[in-house]
Amino acid sequence: MQATLTPTFESPTLQKRLKSMLGVDFYRLFHTPMFYIFLAIAAIIPGMISSMGMMSGPDGAAAAPLFTNAWNIVAADSPLYVVHDIGEYANMNMVFIFGGIMVSIFIGHDYRSGYVKQLFTTHSHKSDYMISKSLVCAFAMVCMCATYLLGGITGGLFAGMEFRANYFSLLLAILGKAVMSLGWASLYTFLNVIFRRQFGVSITSSFVLGTGIPIIGAAALLGNSPALNVFLYGSSVNACLSSNIVTLLTCIAVSVAWAVVYNALGTLVLNRSDVY
Repeated sequence: MQATLTPTFESPTLQKRLKSMLGVDFYRLFHTPMFYIFLAIAAIIPGMISSMGMMSGPDGAAAAPLFTNAWNIVAADSPLYVVHDIGEYANMNMVFIFGGIMVSIFIGHDYRSGYVKQLFTTHSHKSDYMISKSLVCAFAMVCMCATYLLGGITGGLFAGMEFRANYFSLLLAILGKAVMSLGWASLYTFLNVIFRRQFGVSITSSFVLGTGIPIIGAAALLGNSPALNVFLYGSSVNACLSSNIVTLLTCIAVSVAWAVVYNALGTLVLNRSDVY
């Protein structure tokens, strides 16, 4: 007797599944005007900071510039464990504020448009959704860091600022903030999964965390501690104009740790709840 062969179908590997989902997410990102609007915002903000010293006060005298060194628009001179002056925060860390808002809008559209319902009808791996969204949103934030840097340099040149710095430490600071984009994107993706039915709450929570207000409050109650800030706020506070190799390695370690933790938590939420 001749045996009857039953065809078998192998489940797509993680690499193939992610490649497919990333392709869709990147297509949506590049064809969404919101992405380019936030790139422009990231470039305009440092230009506005540079122009503060060129404005005139009520008496006609020139206003005191917020910074005299253009690189302070990119990073602080030392780690910002506690913000004593709001001007200290006026650097590339601001990307993580409006970057969080962008992530909320991007993911919120998945639920409002019904894309998620269609996706999870045919795609049962919730972890793929978390990973794909985290990677795409991290890419968007890195792009915003790049336009912020260009805006800061252009604004500094236009305002006649000095460009004095240890350029190796400056490069490490920029790379440190850029790699933290993965951790921040994973955190924002997790928040938006939790508040998927409350769009306003998701944007507000992303904005509040991005400003660092909870961390400043925790530092006020528990005391100024580098360990506290690395754990809660990420090493973006450590990436400064005095950065070294250890600073960059810390940024990488914290960013990866955040990505692992928040992607795992987000997957758990999606697996145990109605995602529609």
